[in-house]
Amino acid sequence: MAVGNPYVQERSAQLSLQSLRWCLDHSGVEDLYCKYLLPSLGARVWIPDCSEVWRVAEITRSYREGDTVLHLRLEDGSALAYPIESQLPPLCNPDCLSGADDLVVLSYLHEPAVLHSLRRRFLEANAIYTYCGIVLVAINPYKPLPIYEEEVIYAYSGREMGDMDPHIFALAEEAYKQMVRFGKNQSLIISGESGAGKTVSAKYAMRYFTTVGGSLGDSSMEEKVLASSSVMEAFGNAKTTRNDNSSRFGKYIEIGFSQAHVTGATIKTYLLEKSRVTFQAKAERNYHIFYQLCASATLPELQGLGLRGAEFFHYTRQGQCAAAQSTKDAADLESTRNAFSLLGVPEADQLDLFIILAAILHLGNILVRGKDRRGDGCFVEASDEALGLFCTLLGIEASQVMRWLCHRKLVTAGETYLKPLSREQALSSRDALAKHMYGQVFRWIVSTFNRALRSLEGHHTSIGILDIYGFETFELNSFEQFCINYANEKLQQLFNLHVFKLEQEEYVTEEIPWVFVDFCDNQPCIELIEGRLGILDLLNEECKMPTGSDGSWAQKLYQTHLGSSHFQKPKRPTDAFIVCHFAGKVEYQCDGFVEKNRDAVPEELVGLLRASKSALLAELFLEEGDGPVSLQSRRSSGPRMAGRLSRRSLPGSQKMKKSISSQFKVSLKKLMEMLGSTTSHYIRCIKPNDGKQPFVFDSRRAVEQLRACGVLETIRISALGYPSRWTYHEFLERYRPLVSREDLMTTDEKQICSLALERLLQDPNKYQCGKRKVFLRAGQVAHLEDLRYRCLRTACTLLQRHLRGWLARRRFAQARAAAICLQRHARGMLARRFVRMLRRTKAAVMLQKTLRMVLARRSYLRTRQAVITIQAFARGTFARRLYRQMVWHQKAVVIQAAVRGWLARNHYTRLRGAVIYLQCCYRRVRACRELRRLRAEARSVEHYKQLHKGMEIKVIQLQCRLDEQALEKQRLVEQLSGLNAAHIEEVQRLRAEIQQLKEDMARDAQIQQLQERIAELEMHNVKSTLDHEVEELRKRLTEVEAVKLQLGEEKDALMQRMVKQSQDLEEQNQRAARESRGLQQELEEERARYQSLVQDYARLEQGYENLRDEVAFQRQSTLRRSPSSESFLGSESSYLSSMSTAPSRDSSDQQAEASGDHGGDRGGLEELLQPVPEGTQPSGEMMLNSNVGQDPFEKAYLLLLGQLKAVNEELARTREELRRSKAPVELEERKPLSFLKRRNLSEMLGLGRSLEKAVVDDDLKHAYDAVQVANRLLVSQLQEEKQHHEEEVEGLHLDICSLKQLSQQQATLIQDLQRHQGQEELQHHVLRLKEENWELTQKLEKQERTTLKLQKQLRVYVKQIQELTVKREAVRPAQELVSAVVPSRSLMVSAPAGLSQAMLAWRMEDEGRIIKAIITDYKPQSPGVLPDLPAYILFLCFRHADHCRDEPRARSLLDAAIDAIKRVMKKYSGDFDVVSLWLANTCRLLNCLRQYGQDERYWQGNTARQNEHRLQNVDPQSSCCSLDALAVQLYQQLIRTAEKSLKPMIVSAMLESEPIQGLSSSCPPGHRRSSSAPAHTLPELLQQLSSFHAALDSYGLSPSVGHQALRQLLFLVSGTTLNYLLLRKDACSWSRGIQLRYNISQLEQWLRAEGLQQSGVHEVLEPLVQAAQLLQVKKVTKEDAGAICSLCTMLSPQQVVKILRAYTPAAGLEERVSPSFISSLEKQLQDQYGEKPSQLLVDTSHLFPVHLPFTASPLHLDELRIPDSLGLTFLVRL
Repeated sequence: MAVGNPYVQERSAQLSLQSLRWCLDHSGVEDLYCKYLLPSLGARVWIPDCSEVWRVAEITRSYREGDTVLHLRLEDGSALAYPIESQLPPLCNPDCLSGADDLVVLSYLHEPAVLHSLRRRFLEANAIYTYCGIVLVAINPYKPLPIYEEEVIYAYSGREMGDMDPHIFALAEEAYKQMVRFGKNQSLIISGESGAGKTVSAKYAMRYFTTVGGSLGDSSMEEKVLASSSVMEAFGNAKTTRNDNSSRFGKYIEIGFSQAHVTGATIKTYLLEKSRVTFQAKAERNYHIFYQLCASATLPELQGLGLRGAEFFHYTRQGQCAAAQSTKDAADLESTRNAFSLLGVPEADQLDLFIILAAILHLGNILVRGKDRRGDGCFVEASDEALGLFCTLLGIEASQVMRWLCHRKLVTAGETYLKPLSREQALSSRDALAKHMYGQVFRWIVSTFNRALRSLEGHHTSIGILDIYGFETFELNSFEQFCINYANEKLQQLFNLHVFKLEQEEYVTEEIPWVFVDFCDNQPCIELIEGRLGILDLLNEECKMPTGSDGSWAQKLYQTHLGSSHFQKPKRPTDAFIVCHFAGKVEYQCDGFVEKNRDAVPEELVGLLRASKSALLAELFLEEGDGPVSLQSRRSSGPRMAGRLSRRSLPGSQKMKKSISSQFKVSLKKLMEMLGSTTSHYIRCIKPNDGKQPFVFDSRRAVEQLRACGVLETIRISALGYPSRWTYHEFLERYRPLVSREDLMTTDEKQICSLALERLLQDPNKYQCGKRKVFLRAGQVAHLEDLRYRCLRTACTLLQRHLRGWLARRRFAQARAAAICLQRHARGMLARRFVRMLRRTKAAVMLQKTLRMVLARRSYLRTRQAVITIQAFARGTFARRLYRQMVWHQKAVVIQAAVRGWLARNHYTRLRGAVIYLQCCYRRVRACRELRRLRAEARSVEHYKQLHKGMEIKVIQLQCRLDEQALEKQRLVEQLSGLNAAHIEEVQRLRAEIQQLKEDMARDAQIQQLQERIAELEMHNVKSTLDHEVEELRKRLTEVEAVKLQLGEEKDALMQRMVKQSQDLEEQNQRAARESRGLQQELEEERARYQSLVQDYARLEQGYENLRDEVAFQRQSTLRRSPSSESFLGSESSYLSSMSTAPSRDSSDQQAEASGDHGGDRGGLEELLQPVPEGTQPSGEMMLNSNVGQDPFEKAYLLLLGQLKAVNEELARTREELRRSKAPVELEERKPLSFLKRRNLSEMLGLGRSLEKAVVDDDLKHAYDAVQVANRLLVSQLQEEKQHHEEEVEGLHLDICSLKQLSQQQATLIQDLQRHQGQEELQHHVLRLKEENWELTQKLEKQERTTLKLQKQLRVYVKQIQELTVKREAVRPAQELVSAVVPSRSLMVSAPAGLSQAMLAWRMEDEGRIIKAIITDYKPQSPGVLPDLPAYILFLCFRHADHCRDEPRARSLLDAAIDAIKRVMKKYSGDFDVVSLWLANTCRLLNCLRQYGQDERYWQGNTARQNEHRLQNVDPQSSCCSLDALAVQLYQQLIRTAEKSLKPMIVSAMLESEPIQGLSSSCPPGHRRSSSAPAHTLPELLQQLSSFHAALDSYGLSPSVGHQALRQLLFLVSGTTLNYLLLRKDACSWSRGIQLRYNISQLEQWLRAEGLQQSGVHEVLEPLVQAAQLLQVKKVTKEDAGAICSLCTMLSPQQVVKILRAYTPAAGLEERVSPSFISSLEKQLQDQYGEKPSQLLVDTSHLFPVHLPFTASPLHLDELRIPDSLGLTFLVRL
């Protein structure tokens, strides 16, 4: 609303006085003043204010009847004498009611209370949604909030409307729930002025419906519905002074549902503002699409449109605002085009659409010049660039456009005239054409989208979203504002009827007396507008007149309606009129009404557009008589169709066009009928300020919109009756302190409440008791709250008195006990001091005695030591002389021994050389003979060498290279041993030097003692006898000191080197630790990615299983093959099944990909080509059994014909590849198919023995083609396998090169080791070399195994090709076949007699029976049977296949088992016990394959008997990868199954249940709460968790897996509870924090009782614990903010702030958390955690990476017992 409008200001003042008078009339303020305020002071009231609308003041003097002045004190402390004229000011609500979720529950219902509650919720709690009865008030925050995430959608889904905080998702869920429950159509009516957030609210509602409803058929239908919104914004939204993305049209989106799923949508639009195309006010823009095209003019596809910047075109530069801050035009165009493509609009149509839009821009740049000054005529220059571009783009003639822009055709009865137009008329004609073109484009887009969103099967129910403009009032109001306000009058009437109806239905349902009062009806205003001879009728009548004008229409209005109470004439003498709407008076300017209502477009220009070459433009301007013609047909018809349309475009042939007001009136009537047939839900969007500042609340602007949108009308209707409504249970819980003991004697809650209200209120008119609720008049809740506060205050005073007395008594007792304690300690201290003095005296005497003794003994010992030293030096001299003589003698003996040994060895070497030479000569002769014999043998296997050409040489080369590596390794080991020996010698030398240094030090001490002795001898006059010895000793002393200095320097150097080496070792250890942590983290991330890939693969495989089941069902009904044909087909293509068992790659991603590919192959080829083990051919027996009594030729014909049909279907995918590879295949094809040249086809197939020779040529041709196709497939697969083998050989070459590089690295490492002297560094390098050598050894062993596998597979393929030549033996008797097979198999399965081999013998045809017995039909056995028995049985069968060297059979068994487990999981996906059972069996089978496999890491815990049962021939590595992926998939399915059972229990058990009784009464009133009791309690939740844990333990799963599962489930419990705590304001209170902390402690106690406290569960519960503590801590000072920052380390800053903003204090006991405290805490949290984006809600769908540990089985396989009930008697125990 414009603030400067005098009429608006006058109306606002009147409304303010009326609302004040109404508040006092309908809330009983007089009675309340007289009854409740007289005894006490301090009551607060609302008084009018010019700037803030309403201000709070406190009464300082009691009010008495007859007083004319009310003494008040304002918030700033100033006094005010408020004059009382006729009514008293309205009272303030109690503080506990302010900020309520629903405004209707306020005790005093009036305008200031509503405004204050909205402001407090918006500014303090940042809550933008508030209920007002059935209306949801939404305030635009002008800031993105994290409350629209997908987790929030699922949190509101399925919840009742009062269970969560107010939200648009809650209202959408209510509409969706009513639609599903009652099958009735729903509607959401979103209104508000520009910039209030209507469009965004509509998008969020659409997103909620498409997310919750999903789609039933088309998976992209919800995406199409959302995409249509972005396109409609581009073409229908523009920047205004109030909003950067203002919707300039009204729309009604009807989303269709069928079986609660989205099936389609329909869009209806109302009153597009076409005038914006040609004119924009200052600081406004045209529609977004024009600026998007101008910003993307450089795109290649838009180069030919002549586009430039937006400032170049007249239609986009008038507002002088080419760019908007919140829009990115170039990126938005890309989004618009993507949305077009998603909705099925082809690129060609999009380009045609952009051409028309560019033509509109160029049309605005056409210059129209006047011919003379009088303005009688005008013209357009032919050279005008804009004219040329306009005509070129649309394909019309420029001369015709020039003529009809400046002239008009007048048709009379007999002649046609051309009338020249003035320049202003020509410009108006140009602008009208542009507006009409854009309007037709907009209509075409809407119709195209409706066709794309329409569902073929239709819909049963629907939800409509009406996004329509709110009540508008500007300084200059024109035709658009009149239509908008007219629509709002109709909507307000519908709203009033709906609200009044619901209000009265509530009272009727509760059976309470109610007087049906009238409400404010705006029907007279609507009759003024749309009634007979109303404003619209007079306007249409004026438009029909040729000379009709705005002035004449205004005069007719004055003459007709001036006597109406809702119509006024302005005081100024202008053509204007005033309409008194429900929201206020609005003055409309008559200028432009008639022209806009006509919406006239020159028919000549429209005819030119109809004749355009553009197919889209011709479709836009179809005449009313023309039928709908598609664009494709128009494009195909070409210019001829356009010419035909131009000939029909005569002005007189058209019907009279309806006016804009008539069209709008009809569409509005249909809209009202549609809304009347649905259940309406209302959303009123409020714009808090005009500056678009985040969280700034302008009270004047807000109250204007509240008055205009009908919110206060809802309050008024509610206040007429009983606005406060409580269930009996809620009332009793809240006001139990006011109930007397006598009232509590009965158990009937209704009777208790009735007695209490009768005693407390004493006036029956103030309340009513219904069936389920208590109804209270306005103001009664405040009175009850005051009584409750006084009662609680009295009780608290009593408790404080007793507590203070107890504290005083306890302080006195503590002081007395302290005095006694001080006396006792003082006396003890004096006694201890005296004893200490006696002890010191005795100790001094003892010390003196001991000291004298020590001095005397020291003198004696010094003299004795000197004598001993002199003797030792003399004796040492004699001993050294003797030692030197003995050393010389010993060295002479050693030299003699060495010389004699050398002579003996020389003689022995000559003799040994001669003997060796003789042996070599003899062996050479023997070798030549052996070589000749081997050459003779080699000639007999020449064909075998041709098949393996080059393989032996490559293997020999590889073996030679491996030998070279072994020699190199041995040389390195020798070098290492030499280095070790050198190092040991060096260490011994250093130790010897250190020992010598120690001896020298001892010698130095002896020398010092000798010096002292010498000094004493000199003192005793013995110098003459010892002069010579003293000189020698001094010389030696000098030498010893020099040696000492040198050794000291060496010692220091060694110490520095050792310190440096220790530092280097420490740094290397730290580096290694960091690398280890990094690798561990990478491992966890890789494991998480792998498990996500496994999850995706499982989902894809599930879809594949569904498709395969459907295909199998169709095949069973269309293709019926006999068992003989299947067996024959399986025997011919048995090598194909072995291809699927080829070794997979090592990486987990490659294994997942390979498993997916193999799964696809199993669904296609392996289903038809069943593998047959080597050496067995059961097809002959099956053919004999099935074809007894038939002709042999007929049998072969039927067999080959069925084979041909099956093979042709399965090999259609490979024919194209076979054509590309004809040349290399033909060369290889000649070898395996050479037997076809040497044998007759009928003989090969067993048809030669038939008695009937007459064979039809076509049948033989079909048979030959079938065999040829099968053989070609075999040859192509063999070629691929050879290529794969060559790739493996190249890989071996690369590995050998890498081994050489590693050996070089080892050489460099050895050189580096030679430079190191420290022992620790050498040991480190030696250990690293050992690890690398071990890894190289493992790689060599792996390559050797791969080479052996390739060789074995080549042999198998050769045998299979050769078996094709003996297919004619297939019709022999089955007994001969079995007798031929059994001996060969007995040779293969030989075992020592009398020993148990721990395996189960089975045949290939028994695979299906095994899978069915132990997986498909398996039921858990009695408690004494192992739960993982199926895994052991599968492994025993796998061991038999390994023992028989039948790798394809082993692979096939495991693949069939995996597929069967997946099918069982699909069938029992919701059974926790079944999923646990097969997860345990999968883990056991995986552990058995590892325990008995070829990896030595898993052998450590095996016993000797278990090691005897290891696998010898089949490598289970690829199977382990498949089973690992299956186990991860089963674990995830287990978690999903458990989550499905836990989710409905979490919120009820953790938040809503009350294990501590009595705390719920401290919750504040005024919140929408569900009256029903919690569906689940905490013991039920713990019981469910206990059942999960018991099930995991009973099925033998590893404890770590159970710990991980429970950690994941408790993460769900914690995350869900925290999410609902953040979304529910009523849960953020001190009492709820106590309840929550108690529930968490019960969870922790259960974890300790189950022994799960070390499973990492406390980490996932920590955020919930911190949230509970946050609700209980103090929140006032800066120290409290610091404590909260240090406490809430696991909560994000957004979560902490959200909890504090939603915190509701206990009434009268706590203070509300101040906004300044929240701001300072938020700043501290941002400084502590940074500005990184954080998520408000916890992602409860997150899955932690699972680790499946290896657990060796303690059970010996030969001790396993299989129950007879399994029906496995056909298996033989070996």
